[in-house]
Amino acid sequence: MSAIPTTRHRSTSIAGLDIFHREAGPQDAPAVVLLHGFPSSSHMYRNLIPALADRYRVLAPDLPGFGLSSMPPRGSFPYGFAAFTDVVDAWLARLEVSSYALYVMDYGAPVGLRLALKHPERVTALVVQNGNAYEAGMGDFWASTRALWADDSQANRDAMRPFLTLEGTRFQYVTGVQDASRVDPAAWIHDQFFLDRAGNVDIQLDIIRDYRTNVALYPEFHRYFRDHQPPTLILWGDNDPIFLSAGAQAYLDDLPDAELHRFDTGHFALEDKADEMIAPMRRFLERTLHAHPAS
Repeated sequence: MSAIPTTRHRSTSIAGLDIFHREAGPQDAPAVVLLHGFPSSSHMYRNLIPALADRYRVLAPDLPGFGLSSMPPRGSFPYGFAAFTDVVDAWLARLEVSSYALYVMDYGAPVGLRLALKHPERVTALVVQNGNAYEAGMGDFWASTRALWADDSQANRDAMRPFLTLEGTRFQYVTGVQDASRVDPAAWIHDQFFLDRAGNVDIQLDIIRDYRTNVALYPEFHRYFRDHQPPTLILWGDNDPIFLSAGAQAYLDDLPDAELHRFDTGHFALEDKADEMIAPMRRFLERTLHAHPAS
């Protein structure tokens, strides 16, 4: 048996924030950056990282307010996707990562695509896993969120609070999964531990409201796709109630050469279908990037 690559756990100071990340793989190998979704952190990539790190330098940060990165008090940091992108951009510069493939999921998609708008020449490939960039991917689930976007009232904020409970977090992990025994309960318990920190619910509601700025950028994301045609692999949990499968199909309008794989699972597809997802991902990265020899 070949050795399992060691994952290292580090923290870097960026603009006064401690940004935690997981890292594995050869320092001189092509970089693959994993950007997590809500309400998770780099913890969601704990199994994927060693599965790629024999050939790639794999890096997965926690965004501010998530996981083990700093959670500055509300009002002392501009929680939102523009700020998240700036932090990730500065973090990559600090680590001297000047070109990278991006794996983007959920919140990680707008962060990664904003990064691509800033530095299109640095993005070597995209792997999109239930990370939306099209209105077609947003269905009835978004009604309460759209109400909050339109009116940041206490009533609309309160209507979103059940989504931030343990029941709401578990819903994201198991809805659409055919065999829930495949999903580690530690995943949603881990996420909820950080959601339950004092003050974090209101921070998360601010971030949810800021998500509307990503939807406003969809035309720019589409223009980036059309103009730059980044090599793209789409991996989609087809039963996701949050980002519908139509959102996966929509990428092909602007990226006709993209490779699309659908899986019979839900939002956090890696928790359930990593055994099916890793092989096409490795094949895609192998032919797209100059892979480092396996150790």
